Amino acid sequence: MMKTFFELLKREFGLFWNNSVLRILFIGAPIMYGVLLGYVYSKGKVTHLPIIVVDHDQSKMSKKAVQMMEDNEVLTIAVLKADESNLSRLAIEKDAVCIVIIPEGFEKQVLTKKYPEITTIVNTANVLTANYASTALQVCLGTLKVGVQLETLRKQGVPENLLMSQYEPFKTTFIKKNNRSTNYMYFLWPGILATVLQQVLMLGLALSFASEFENHTFKFLVNKSASTLNLILVKIIPYMVMSFGIWLIYWLFTWWFNIPFYQNLGILTLVAGLFVLAVCFIGILVSILIPNQLKATEVLMVIATPSFILSGFTWPLSQMPVWVQYIASVIPLTHFLPVFRILIIENGPADLTYPYIYNLLIIAIVGFVLSYTVLYFKKKKLLKQHELSDNKGPIFPD
Repeated sequence: MMKTFFELLKREFGLFWNNSVLRILFIGAPIMYGVLLGYVYSKGKVTHLPIIVVDHDQSKMSKKAVQMMEDNEVLTIAVLKADESNLSRLAIEKDAVCIVIIPEGFEKQVLTKKYPEITTIVNTANVLTANYASTALQVCLGTLKVGVQLETLRKQGVPENLLMSQYEPFKTTFIKKNNRSTNYMYFLWPGILATVLQQVLMLGLALSFASEFENHTFKFLVNKSASTLNLILVKIIPYMVMSFGIWLIYWLFTWWFNIPFYQNLGILTLVAGLFVLAVCFIGILVSILIPNQLKATEVLMVIATPSFILSGFTWPLSQMPVWVQYIASVIPLTHFLPVFRILIIENGPADLTYPYIYNLLIIAIVGFVLSYTVLYFKKKKLLKQHELSDNKGPIFPD
């Protein structure tokens, strides 16, 4: 009895080890994800977050404040200007986490005890980076505040033991923008839903051609329509239609959960269509290259699983190693989620999304060309085999 049990156990280990895809997935995936995610979060904290500083005062004291911000490892000044023109656009272009506004006459008002105010506008579209940046700014401005306060009081001859109980030289105000309540529903929910859509599309399309090859029905498909383009369109169009239905369900979710995502929905829907197209071509390509349903599904699962983390939606891409950024750049989700953030959360102008749209377009075109090429040669091989078996046969024009 035990001998039979151990024989079956040995057989099971043999089956596992002889399945190359299962072996790679079970052993390779944990190692790959461990290394990949380890590098993604290797810094452990975000640094050099871009901010915009508007220095109306241009005084020695305001320049000292600017220098303190620049010296903080969490912050980097992407733009330093003397006026507030075009701030909203600049903030999106530079992906600025905060805008710090130092008022005119700041130094003079501090010295004359008129209690000026430094205003910081925090972009809470990404709650994680907003928290890091606002904390760093509080440290910088708090340090400046204490330094100015102590220096002024010392000059006035105030005893050291009374220094900290005296007046505050200036006020600091933090204003939250875009996601004012720092609601994690607004921040995280859309990104996860887009990830789910990408995942189900890839897994569905993994079966598209792989099932035809595995079930030996590809010949029937070619006999019905020999056009390579038609074969691809037949597989993709149903998923495009169903994806639009899912998009409508997502919109109903925003209404049901009272999420105020109303702006720029038209253009976002068009970009979502391009996103779906890019994902579809990746799924189609893998399905053609790997003529086995299970293996094609497994490969696309490996591709899709880490995509949300690599997309930069929560943990900024700028904080990841360059080689990880290259991997992220070929994932459609990486380019769709910034478009969503700009159009819906930040209510920015459409032209700022063009670089991401171009990248989605490139992924879609490359995916289509590769899918078309591989499918064309597979179809050609099938027709050649058919002709050889019959010594003659129909030659289908492409």
